Amino acid sequence: MDGFVRRNGSVPRRLGQPSLRPSLASPAASGSTGLQRSISRSSNAQTGELRGLGNASMLASSAEGVAAASMPRKGVSRGDLDDSLKAIDKDKKTGKLDPSKQTKRRKLIKRILLMLLILGAIAGAYFGIRAFIASTKVFQGNIFEALTEQNTPLQKDSYGKTNILIFGTSEDDPNHGGADLTDSIMILSVDQDKKTATMLSVPRDLWVQYDKSCSVGYAGKINAAYTCAMQNNNDDENAGALSLADKVGDVFGVSLQYYVHVNYTVVKDVVDAVGGVDVNIQSSDPRGILDRNFDWTCNYKCYLVKYPNGVAHLDGSHALALARARNDAGGYGLSRGNFDREQNQQKILKAVQAKALSGGTLANPVKVLNLINSLGDNIRTDFQTKEITTLVNLAREIKPDDIKSLDIASEDASLVTTGTGPDGSSIVKPVAGLLDYTGLQAYVKAIWSGDTSVLENATVSVYNGSQTAGVASTTAASLKKAGFTVSTVDDATTDYTPKYTIYDQSGGKKPATLAKLEKQLGVKVTSGTPTGLSSTTDFVVVVGAGTATGSSSQ
Repeated sequence: MDGFVRRNGSVPRRLGQPSLRPSLASPAASGSTGLQRSISRSSNAQTGELRGLGNASMLASSAEGVAAASMPRKGVSRGDLDDSLKAIDKDKKTGKLDPSKQTKRRKLIKRILLMLLILGAIAGAYFGIRAFIASTKVFQGNIFEALTEQNTPLQKDSYGKTNILIFGTSEDDPNHGGADLTDSIMILSVDQDKKTATMLSVPRDLWVQYDKSCSVGYAGKINAAYTCAMQNNNDDENAGALSLADKVGDVFGVSLQYYVHVNYTVVKDVVDAVGGVDVNIQSSDPRGILDRNFDWTCNYKCYLVKYPNGVAHLDGSHALALARARNDAGGYGLSRGNFDREQNQQKILKAVQAKALSGGTLANPVKVLNLINSLGDNIRTDFQTKEITTLVNLAREIKPDDIKSLDIASEDASLVTTGTGPDGSSIVKPVAGLLDYTGLQAYVKAIWSGDTSVLENATVSVYNGSQTAGVASTTAASLKKAGFTVSTVDDATTDYTPKYTIYDQSGGKKPATLAKLEKQLGVKVTSGTPTGLSSTTDFVVVVGAGTATGSSSQ
């Protein structure tokens, strides 16, 4: 993968140390047999008591049985059962209830109820033990903290967000050369109060500087930052994860409170555990998407990634293939390569969340147990066990439609681009320049602070409509500092009297930017079009005679 050589050891390993879990047999079969035997013994006891009755009674009973057999069959009601039990309890001679038989019936019912309770307790213990084993492999701390310290709030940043780094490696794939390269990196930001979330994918080929030199040097792609930290910390996975979190945080200007480390298997197992997911395929190609990079697994007799545009139902194997697809071996519909792959990864994550929260999944004990097992085998995190309840509640309360996906490589955002790195490889770098992450940081800051104008990606032109030199440049600098994208700074052809004049050329399609611009400059938008100006930007700002030389708009 990108020239990196696999580290020593050809045998693929799973996340963390493998654990040996005892196979717990289901008690359902043996418990059911015991229940049948108990009922059988009780029935035999009752039968023995009836054998002492005279032949007349037996003949009468037989006649009743024949008559009943000749009648049409119907369902047995609760009243029928009660009458039958009362008939057993009655003395055949007196017709009155026999206290001794009543006592035996009560004992029989108690035994049945006790056995049902025992079976329920054993089944609960079975699931509990499996959940305990899985949770201790995933979370930090003691599982009993989840019972005694429930609803522990998650850590937050200065904006009140909980930021989680999600990254994936492939040490569980024997055919993948870069086992410890983090080819999938994502920031998940959760607002615990508003019950919303934001996903932002980090380009794996983004060029960064490492904290310490390692086998790939002092600088390289961000997907090797985890490997570097591992090499410098005796293969300590936690140290590698924390180092990657710090690097991603530095690039995007955010603090990351937690990390979640997954491998390839988690995608397949989790999707299968929830019964498959529905993903909306959206491609600029009318044919949809095709990538044959993984079809060697079926000797090219199948298509793991071939879908028309629209919703596709995926099982675990197909979801994993889609999460890795980037037109690496030809095909169509994934023209942006890794950028398309990152967006599909976000879609799969949202689809899993939606399916896991559906009633059919959470109400099915088998699916729940499979989900727990898949997570326990394939995830590592620094979440604490006492935070489990809070995580589950948030997952239930945040709806899929309230999870926003960001694409920093889209044409609208225009924050990163591809190019050639210092080592000659193909890399991703900020539009502002190599190692210049100011644009990324401003974008994330605006999103985190609730400034939705950033998503509109509006452009602004600033013109000097006064006789004072430099006021347009001063105003443009102030707007840039506030997060606006200023693409033009020039002189107007006519004089303007007002301090600021704002023209909306977006046709009202970017209201958040307009509201922010009005607040920034302290004036309302002017209807019509600017006189003597030809601009294609979304907004035009003309600085008039009301502004003194060198003064700032703020």
